Amino acid sequence: MELKEKAAYLKGLADGLEFDKTTAEGKLLVALIDIVNELATEVEGTQEDVNYLNEYVEEIDQDLGDVEEAIFGDDEDDEDFDPDDYFDTDDFEDEEDGEEDSEDKDN
Repeated sequence: MELKEKAAYLKGLADGLEFDKTTAEGKLLVALIDIVNELATEVEGTQEDVNYLNEYVEEIDQDLGDVEEAIFGDDEDDEDFDPDDYFDTDDFEDEEDGEEDSEDKDN
């Protein structure tokens, strides 16, 4: 049973009790049932949004996979990746060493 159906069932139970809706207890029950119904409606809308977004993200993920395959080719090439082929990593190490030297000079 869905949440909205449960809220409707609860409302039906309350209507079947034929309680006095003008008393403090009656007003409280009516207000609580109204809130439960509103929450059920909001949750249902949120679930629909989440389902839509999940489908959308899956489509984007598939599209991204297609783009990655077109650009990078097979995943087997990833194992052979060597950053030295694309970057001069020695430059990065020299910059770090230079920063340490300047800090030592300040002290």
